[in-house]
Order: sequence, then structure tokens, then C-alpha cells
Amino acid sequence: MAAAKEPPSRRISASSVIEMIGDLPAWSLEQTPEAPEPAPWPVTISREWAWGGSDGAGARVCIIDSGVDATHADVGAVAQAVSVTAGEDGSPMLAADEAPDASGHGTACAGLIRALAPRCELTSVRVLGADTTGRGADLIEGVRWALSGGFDVVNLSLATTRHQFAETLHELADEAYFRRTLLVASAHNTPVESYPWRFSSVVSVASHDREDMFEFHYNPLPPVEFFARGADIRVAWPGGGHVRATGNSFATPHISGLCALILAKHPGLTPFQVKTILHATATNVATVS
Repeated sequence: MAAAKEPPSRRISASSVIEMIGDLPAWSLEQTPEAPEPAPWPVTISREWAWGGSDGAGARVCIIDSGVDATHADVGAVAQAVSVTAGEDGSPMLAADEAPDASGHGTACAGLIRALAPRCELTSVRVLGADTTGRGADLIEGVRWALSGGFDVVNLSLATTRHQFAETLHELADEAYFRRTLLVASAHNTPVESYPWRFSSVVSVASHDREDMFEFHYNPLPPVEFFARGADIRVAWPGGGHVRATGNSFATPHISGLCALILAKHPGLTPFQVKTILHATATNVATVS
């Protein structure tokens, strides 16, 4: 795997920052012609501008889940597959993953992303077992690995209710935000406190019951930010079949797929910019074009 590219904010040493800003406080804007220029934006952000003509080619998406069946026609090639399991001392260990999808959950998510962004690159990180449960330590290790890989989008159709993992996950979510890796996280299916979807640095997703895969809604009443198709939908299942499924887990890859389309067409956007585009193009915010 190619080494992750450091964003501009991480390429400058502390000493050079002091020299650059002089008497200004730390992190101040450099007052020279080399100061960063904003990316060009249209007067109106439309769906045509945001992802029109994009098929996801060039965007790298990591699915942290139960594994992915790459033989399924709805999924296709997976660039890399790794698993996180407990070592002899209980610490998480990473290894190449050649086992089938443990529960079908990851394959379902992969197929939904492929339906929207057919030419994006998919990578699988297995952290869930046959009953779609897993250890918080394995989830953290999987997210760390994804950040080291410099993926554009990380699909997290899962959550943990264990508070002892919240602080570390929060730190990783913020690191992803600054590294320009977009974490798209599923809200819990029950009204409980869980993570990482509640962190403002991620894109949080819950469900609506409409049929159109491109219909998504912005929620002005967080913590959930967006609603996407996630009720009684046909999803890929290991072995080449399909099942009907409902859950925020399946709404989340719809938004991940859209983010892959956007980032394939406009590479280098920050998570803040992608969120702005999602807001502007949401079905309940702007006229769909």
C-alpha cells in the first residue's frame, strides 16, 4: 500500500512555524504571497457540479466491518483485506484476511457503496464476528490502520457503547478530520449512547424509508447529520445472493458512496468541504439538479 500523504498542516515543523509567523500567535496565517488560497467554488453547489459524471474512479474507500465477499457480483474486486483479532495476550493483531465474510454485514455495505461508486477502490478491515459483534480494541486498531493507509473515505456501519473507548475513538476521529480522511459513521439502531457517530468530526448517518438511492436529507437537529435510504432494501449477501435488510448500517454506505463520487471528481477536499457539499445538495435543502 502506498504511504499516506501528509496534509499541508502536518508538513511544517514547529520551529519553521515560529519563524514563519514571527510575532503572531501560533497557527496564525502566514502573511506572504505563499499563503494558502481557497479552492474555487461555484456560485451554486449543484449535484451536477458535485458529482456529475463521476463513477468513483480514484477514490479509496475502506470498509471496517465483518469482512467482504469479493466474489459477489455486486461487490467485485477488493484491493486489500485485513483482519483484526486478539493475540495470545489479548492485544489486537493485524493479519491478511482470506476468510469469508463472517456475517454478511460487510458484504451488504460493500455492495451498496459499489452501486453508487462502481469504480472506487474498496479495502476491507474485518473487526466483527459472525454475530456482528466485536471488541472495542479491535475497532480502534482497525481505524488506526485505516488512517495510516490514507483512505479518502472510511465506512463505519457499527458503533460501540463502551465508554472506555470513547476518548481514543474521539482522538482518532479528529486525526482523520485533519488528515482529510472522511469517517462516515452509522448511528446506533437504538437510542443509546454510542460512538463514533456522535463525534462532530465524522459524518453521522441514520435512515429514511424512501426508495431512491440518491435521496438523502440534512438534519438540522444533530447529533445525526444526514438521513439516507436504509429501510427494507435489497442488499448483497455472501455466496452471491441477496436479502432484504433494514438499519442505519445500510444507510451509511449510501453516504459513503456519495462521498466517494465527490472526492473522485474533486480530490483533495477536506471533510469540512465535503460536509458543506452534502448539505448543499441534500434533497430537503436545495433543488435537485
